[in-house]
This record gives sequence, C-alpha cells and structure tokens, in this order.
Amino acid sequence: MGNDNYKPKPEHKFTFGLWTVGNRGRDPFGDATRPSISPVTIVKRLSELGAYGVNLHDNDLVPIDATAAERDRIVREFKQALDDSGMKVPMATTNLFYDPVFKDGAFTSSDPRVRLYALQKTMRSMDLGAELGARIYVFWGGREGAEVDAAKDPRDALKWNREALNFLCEYSIDQGYDYRFALEAKPNEPRGDIYLPTTGAMLGFIATLDHADMVGVNPEVGHEQMSGLNFYHVVAQAIEAGKLFHIDLNDQKGPRFDQDLRFGSESIKNLFFLVRLLESSYDGPRHFDAHSYRSENEEGVWEFAAGCMRNYLILKEKARQFDEDKEIQALLAEIRNGSGEEVEPLGAYSREKANNLKELSLDRAALTSKPLPYERLDQLTVDILFGVR
Repeated sequence: MGNDNYKPKPEHKFTFGLWTVGNRGRDPFGDATRPSISPVTIVKRLSELGAYGVNLHDNDLVPIDATAAERDRIVREFKQALDDSGMKVPMATTNLFYDPVFKDGAFTSSDPRVRLYALQKTMRSMDLGAELGARIYVFWGGREGAEVDAAKDPRDALKWNREALNFLCEYSIDQGYDYRFALEAKPNEPRGDIYLPTTGAMLGFIATLDHADMVGVNPEVGHEQMSGLNFYHVVAQAIEAGKLFHIDLNDQKGPRFDQDLRFGSESIKNLFFLVRLLESSYDGPRHFDAHSYRSENEEGVWEFAAGCMRNYLILKEKARQFDEDKEIQALLAEIRNGSGEEVEPLGAYSREKANNLKELSLDRAALTSKPLPYERLDQLTVDILFGVR
C-alpha cells in the first residue's frame, strides 16, 4: 500500500467485524461473488495487516443451529487463533435481524415469546462475548421498526425495548461481566422505519433506562449520513455527554441506502474533522464496519481492510499538520477572540448576574462588523487535505 509512515499497529486499536471482511458480496439484487473466509483466517490476516482485534455477532462465529459440542469446538479453535496472533475481541453483539423469527422485531416484536427468545439469544451471546474477553456490547435493532404504523403502537415498542435493556443490564451485573452497552441507531433499512433512528434519539432514550450510567452509544458514519446529518457533530455530542462507548467507521455517498464503503473513500473533509476529534477525545477501539466492493476477490478484501486503516492514519497526520499550522492557529485565535475584550464566563445563574447582564452595554453594530475569515480558514484546511500546504 505504499508509504510505511501510515502502517497500522496494534496500538492504533483498529478493529474489524467478522461480518465486515467476511462479507461475501451478496446484496438484495445479487448473490455472493466470493467464497466464505473462516474466522480463524480472518484473525490471522488482520493481525498480519496490523489490526488490534476483531468483533463479532454470535452467529458470525457459531451457527445459530450449532450443537453444544460444535459450539465449544468452534470457540476453542477461535480462541487459539486469538492467542496465537495476540488479537483481541473488544466488542460483541447479537444477530437479532437475520433469522426469519425476527421478521417483525426482536425486543419490539408484538409476540411476547419472540421477545423472550431475543432475550435468551442475547444472554447466550453475552456469555460468548465475555468468554472471548469483550467488554463492550453493542445493540443494533435492525428489525426494531415498522412499515405499517397501524400494526404496532411505537409507545409499546419503546416500553418493550426499555424492559429488555433494563433486564440485560441486570444480567450483566449479576454475571459480573462489567459490560458497557452501546446502542446503535439507523433511520431505516432493512425496515421501512427503525425506532430511535438517530444517535440523538438514542441519547434521549438512554436517560430513561434504570442503569443509564452503563449505557452509551455506538454511532456509525453511514447511518447518520443516511439521515443527512453531520457525523462530526453527532460524535461530538456523544463525547460531550460522556456516552461515546464505541464507534463504527465507514463511508457513504450521501443519504442513500446503507453503503458501508471503505473509510475515507468519499467524505474526506468531514472524516478529517472526525479523526481529529477522536484523536483528542476518545481512547476506545476504531472499529471499521464496512465492506469491500462486490467486484473484489479475497485479496481485494485485504486491500480494503488495509485501506481503511491507512486512510485513518493519513487523516490523523493531516490533523497533526492542521494543529501545528501557525496561520491556521492564528486565524482560529482571531475568530474565537470575539471583540477582544475580556468577558467573564457565564457560569451559573444568579439574580445579580442577570440584572448586570441586562444593564451591560453591547454595541450590536460593532459586534456585527467583526470579520470572520472562514473562507481563508476553510481553504487552508483544503490545502492541507490536498497535500499542497
């Protein structure tokens, strides 16, 4: 892949899902274009590329209809591959969307026995994740939604979802797993509408949970862009709230279907600011939830994985250049200095402070006339990204 300056290392904490590099190129309009890659091979090849770990759904590793003996053998061989390579499993999750039993939801199914099955499956998956060393547990409700609003009251769906998460928080505590739960939002697909469609909605929902302190979010680039949102702002809100427990990195061509493109292949400026933010404010795994193009063979899959990590490191280097550029920093200081007069921080409300503020002399015309050189600032950013500065 060229320049060794951008070679990934385990300390960068880059992770991939078994389902990402293991994607066979199947889509709603066409069958698979490449053969399956075994979990053991995935671990080995990602380790050779410099990745830190792999994440998984329960059925990425253990088939849904495996016997207990088959399950134990598969897990034993996988753990051996992890030990041999030094790879980690930082995050685990449950597949509650693929099997036909979840055709109308898992935790939000109208059928209470389906909801019980979803809880049973999740607890077993949590057991598996804990056995593999995972400390983050992600919940993506891919089928938690509706096409026919007459069929289900969304208030009931939210109540059932809350009951499930409260129960699973207690299960994690009771088992001593020390999981941090991370909720992942998506506006639609595969359902016509998915409940709690954005990270902001998830943050509001978390506040209603019994153990809100152990529940955060797992925002994904493409999922927020499907709603037309600025992912950099989404992640900043999660960080400011102390709720960024995990993150899914990929790329997307605007508000379309979920594309899961190679990280940094499209939204370069937005992802530049994202990487800069993560490098200053987030110490967790950098997880790539993306797929290689359907046109690729297996070697193309490893090119894709290497490209995700390389693009992140390129943007990290660009962020360093941005932060060390004297002209950019001078412009930022000018913009953020306001009128140049010292102003005390607003702080907490008091009647005296409110009365003083009402009497403060503020020249609206002078405030309006202050220049804000955003054009120059933005062009300097573009120059750095284009490699001409």
